[in-house]
Amino acid sequence: MSSDIRFTDFKSDAQPTWCPGCGDFGTMNGMMKALANTGNSPDDTFVVAGIGCSGKIGTYMHSYALHGVHGRALPVGIGVKMANPNLEVMVAGGDGDGYSIGAGHFVHAVRRNVDMSYIVMDNRIYGLTKGQFSPTSREDFETATSPEGTKQQPVNPLALALSAGGTFIAQSFSSDAQRHAEIVQQAIEHDGFGFVNVYSPCVTFNDVDTYDYFRDTIVDLDEADHDPTDYDDAKEKILDADKEYQGVIYQDESSVGFEEREGITESMADIPEGAPEDAMDLVREFY
Repeated sequence: MSSDIRFTDFKSDAQPTWCPGCGDFGTMNGMMKALANTGNSPDDTFVVAGIGCSGKIGTYMHSYALHGVHGRALPVGIGVKMANPNLEVMVAGGDGDGYSIGAGHFVHAVRRNVDMSYIVMDNRIYGLTKGQFSPTSREDFETATSPEGTKQQPVNPLALALSAGGTFIAQSFSSDAQRHAEIVQQAIEHDGFGFVNVYSPCVTFNDVDTYDYFRDTIVDLDEADHDPTDYDDAKEKILDADKEYQGVIYQDESSVGFEEREGITESMADIPEGAPEDAMDLVREFY
């Protein structure tokens, strides 16, 4: 890993097409800063994304990347990490991508505890498809497809992660640039599956969960005398429906990543003998 990498080294030449003011800009900037601060470089970083506004993030970041299908980013990321444990693998998703069609993969990725990070841009809406309610939308949230509210309790992704045996569970706010980057950095440095749910407001289709709402209601755990190693305290805060928390909510400091437990240390990306030169270049580039 290089020590002279700057976060701007992770910016690609592609111009984001997110709506002006979208929270995903801040989420991505924090991801790039965290990667640089941990000494990673684009050459040893692999970003996997699914479908939705968050799915574009691999295009906007300069690293190895794969833009997969809806809800399937996590198994791809796990496969990449198991094939080459030397890569820093970061999976990016949204609340629809990760907590709806991808919910099964999410639970199993948490329990496997592969040493990677999962950053979810939670805007509590389906933004790319023009404003339907998502798994994390409020029960009374009115949209074109739920004019009388969703009439469903929102999914609590932090509770899902804790019940599945999560070893690093955190939450951040994309507009709080320094704290967000710090929290993502802690997820990267954690030995195991580092999960960060990011409040990432949608300025076009969600006029309830806004920047002002989060600024007024977020409680920063660094200022709340919280011990992230205390499981019971973490459970209490995760189940507190009246507060929006920012910070590391739970961390098992004795965690050991799956591939380390299984003794997987060598890259499986072998180049077959006799492969044509252009194919070998492709394999080197991919891995």
